[in-house]
Amino acid sequence: MAKNASKQLLHLVFGGELVSTEGIEFKDLCKLDVVGIYPNFADARAAWAAKAQGTVDQAQMRYFVVHIHHLMDPDAPPDH
Repeated sequence: MAKNASKQLLHLVFGGELVSTEGIEFKDLCKLDVVGIYPNFADARAAWAAKAQGTVDQAQMRYFVVHIHHLMDPDAPPDH
């Protein structure tokens, strides 16, 4: 990695229709929308915001950002 390059912090953006707005259980796991994996939180948040805005009229649709880098190295200090 180049000396001035920022550290790669992988984030997954995905979503789908929930059974209820009261929880986070998905109605059909086969229909999850995997938006993508991003190298930093800013890019992941932008993708999340675009998908969330596009489904704003569907109350049971939810999108999430998962900090994959925390799962890959759980003992590392938080980066943001």
